[in-house]
Amino acid sequence: MSGRSTVTPLTIAIVLMLLLVSLAVGWQVLVWSDRPDATPSLRPSDWLLLVLGSLFFLVVMIGLVWMCVWLVREIRLNQRQRAFLDAVTHEMKTPLASFRLYLDTLRRHDPEPAKRDEFLLRMREDLDRLDATVGQVLAAARAEEVKRVVIDERVDLVAVIRQCIRDVLERHKLPPEAVSLAVERESQVRGEEKELSLVFANLLENAVKYSEDPVEVRVEVSGAREGRVQVAIADRGIGIPRGELRKIFQRFYRAGRDVQRQVAGLGLGLFVVRSLVRRHGGRVVASSEGAGRGSRFVVTLKAAT
Repeated sequence: MSGRSTVTPLTIAIVLMLLLVSLAVGWQVLVWSDRPDATPSLRPSDWLLLVLGSLFFLVVMIGLVWMCVWLVREIRLNQRQRAFLDAVTHEMKTPLASFRLYLDTLRRHDPEPAKRDEFLLRMREDLDRLDATVGQVLAAARAEEVKRVVIDERVDLVAVIRQCIRDVLERHKLPPEAVSLAVERESQVRGEEKELSLVFANLLENAVKYSEDPVEVRVEVSGAREGRVQVAIADRGIGIPRGELRKIFQRFYRAGRDVQRQVAGLGLGLFVVRSLVRRHGGRVVASSEGAGRGSRFVVTLKAAT
């Protein structure tokens, strides 16, 4: 669905509201002008028509405005869903095509051991990419489920973050100094370790993907204060326009078209992050000084006392 599809129903709804206002005004004029000149004030029947007509007009106007807002939201959601399907198709077809190419090459030819190892490594990377895509979709589906977190499990938060940092460095082949970790105090939280790992893996993945060379990501873990632990992940990447800060946690939402062309993604990572953090009784906040000035995500979780 094109962007013009949003403008058309919105224009029609505005025109209908203007026509309704004109009709109501004209009707009010007729009610006032139709009464006899000898009558100093409106008759009871005129008052009844005036009140009922105004009330009905207000109800219809509210209904039109509500339908207009709902229609625009549905159209935008449909656009994001189509973009998501296109992204999923691309994220699956590309590694599958590469995987098939390497398999055909190994079947038809007998490459040297070094070349064979290179092909196998590339195939493993393609499989990892497919696995990450499927895992992200499944995580988004599970994130919408109403589920109670097992609060008896104590999770070493710093250990989880360190493992996520090692994984993202290895996946993107970055030097150790690309992601720094500052720990004010070793902290434990209550929750599920797998879900918390997914939260920080997604945040670190976004921080690296949306950063320009050289990658500089800083992770800060603040000690327990008032029963809460804060984890801040900041980067010096492309940043987030202030008008989109409230939208980035929506399902299927991705930043502007320029960013979509530069970085592949499904628009589910931050949706999963917010859903899982809320399930743990915490909150996540995003901030940015604007495009090209980096971004900062702060996750607040309940400490295990």
